[in-house]
Amino acid sequence: MSRGTAKTVLITGASSGLGAEMARQFAALGHDLALCARRLDRLEELRAEILAAHPDRRVEIRALDVTDDDQVFEVFRGFASDFGSIDRVVINAGLGKGAPLGTGGYAANRETAMTNFVAALAQSEAAMEIFRAQDAGHFVMISSMSAMRGLPRTMTTYAATKAGVAHLAEGLRNELHGTPIKVTVLYPGYIASEMNEKVAQSTPMMASTEKGVRAMVDAIEKEKDSACVPALPWAPLSLVMKHAPLPVFKKLM
Repeated sequence: MSRGTAKTVLITGASSGLGAEMARQFAALGHDLALCARRLDRLEELRAEILAAHPDRRVEIRALDVTDDDQVFEVFRGFASDFGSIDRVVINAGLGKGAPLGTGGYAANRETAMTNFVAALAQSEAAMEIFRAQDAGHFVMISSMSAMRGLPRTMTTYAATKAGVAHLAEGLRNELHGTPIKVTVLYPGYIASEMNEKVAQSTPMMASTEKGVRAMVDAIEKEKDSACVPALPWAPLSLVMKHAPLPVFKKLM
């Protein structure tokens, strides 16, 4: 990857999976990093890895449980104070738990809803507080291909949260169109990560973490309004997911 215009990039859920790989790839592009997640030890390991490969990068880390509203604002404001400004916020932290509705799995569904939507709202508030004060910034929401249409069984709540955060970001884009604050929504398909390691054995469409995240980072760097990533097969599949008759869609799922 070649060095572009250097930015300060804040990534939540950065201790593993897509968040950690985004951090590696953004560092390779010349960006400084503000990384947060629950597991501080994993962040320390990631920071050491990135600085060993890119000694001229700046990497700040903070522990963050995104379901703690007060901590979200404290951490985001702390990073803004550390760097003086934040150029880009990637709202990436998420959870994949779930159970079919009405089967006794409410606790898991509620945890996913609180982490994926309510906590994302808190992160959005904290990010936009910084960007409005700066009158500049790039707001990036990591949604999912599951946001394209309501999904059955264990995916029902997860898909609903991902549709919710996509609409949250799209509402911001509507409001901020024509301003120096840009909004990107990404819809990743199957990209190998800790969250979906059980799926990895059952689908031929799984992209490696490095390849999948490369598509994500490319779309972010281009400040696209929205993108299905990787584009193949997910961009054409998005149309199928949205518009296929239900009997056909059920067979795909």
